[in-house]
Amino acid sequence: MRTIDFSPLYRSVVGFDRLAGLLETAAADAATGYPPYNIERTDENSYRIDIAVAGFRPEELNVEVKENLLTVTGRKAANDDAKKYLHRGLAERNFDRKFQLADYVIVTDANLADGLLSISLKRELPEALKPRTVAINTAPQATLIEGEKAA
Repeated sequence: MRTIDFSPLYRSVVGFDRLAGLLETAAADAATGYPPYNIERTDENSYRIDIAVAGFRPEELNVEVKENLLTVTGRKAANDDAKKYLHRGLAERNFDRKFQLADYVIVTDANLADGLLSISLKRELPEALKPRTVAINTAPQATLIEGEKAA
């Protein structure tokens, strides 16, 4: 079992406790590995997360965003069938997969097709944070009349 102790980090830095918390969360999430997923950058400000959810129906999946945390939950309905499996290789277990979103990243769409849940994300900066060009004004040139001294 691999665990990383971040307590020395808390003793030596001030104001980075949110970053240390993110590192701890990432380390804990990496240990589960289920369900597998891809994160793809589709454009300069667009991303897509593809999660393998074979065997799940749309009503068994939930996508929620709260305070920059994207949570994808899968709850398999109780299966009371008395099937006799010779081999059961399809994992149909419940899961919670969490993704920490950067500031100003929003979820724009979620689609389920061919066993993949695709979640589209986009970074939308507020107008106040976008770069803007500032016009440079020049001072009007004073016209000197012949015989006057410049001030």
